Amino acid sequence: MSGTGEQTTQSSGATGKAQHKSNRIFLVVVDSTEEMSVALRFAARRAANTNGRVALLYVMEPADFQHWMAVEEKMRAERRAEAEHTLQVLAAEVNALTGDMPIIYLREGKASDLIVELIEEEPDISILVLGAGTGKKGPGPLVASLAGKLSGKFPIPITVVPGNLSLEQIDALT
Repeated sequence: MSGTGEQTTQSSGATGKAQHKSNRIFLVVVDSTEEMSVALRFAARRAANTNGRVALLYVMEPADFQHWMAVEEKMRAERRAEAEHTLQVLAAEVNALTGDMPIIYLREGKASDLIVELIEEEPDISILVLGAGTGKKGPGPLVASLAGKLSGKFPIPITVVPGNLSLEQIDALT
């Protein structure tokens, strides 16, 4: 299933609101890090203030357990259920901040490859928003890869939000 994906587009149902939205989409890669929540808040506030939308991309790493197919399928189903639950929680948060449900993508494969593929498929995605880690390990592998090595060749701007910003600081910046 590597490289394949699903897209669910949801709207808030507010009469006329979607008609005034721009085509600007802020893409946030969903993971379990603290800095992802900072990136999500930043993207949601920017989208709300610029009539844009937020898109959430959850990347499931492929299972590396190929000895027994039944076990691998069960592990994949459990990861998918966890991903769907996480996306539901985050979509509700985005809706509360923007008044609009985000676009949701759930894919399996290598994150950096899937991000580039998604941006090529969806021309309305105009900004990738990443949160930088604040720990001793550096900004995180995704930030290091995309904002570092690939940044000069990346097809859209990348906004890297410091992971130590408070909600008040993010709101003041956006």
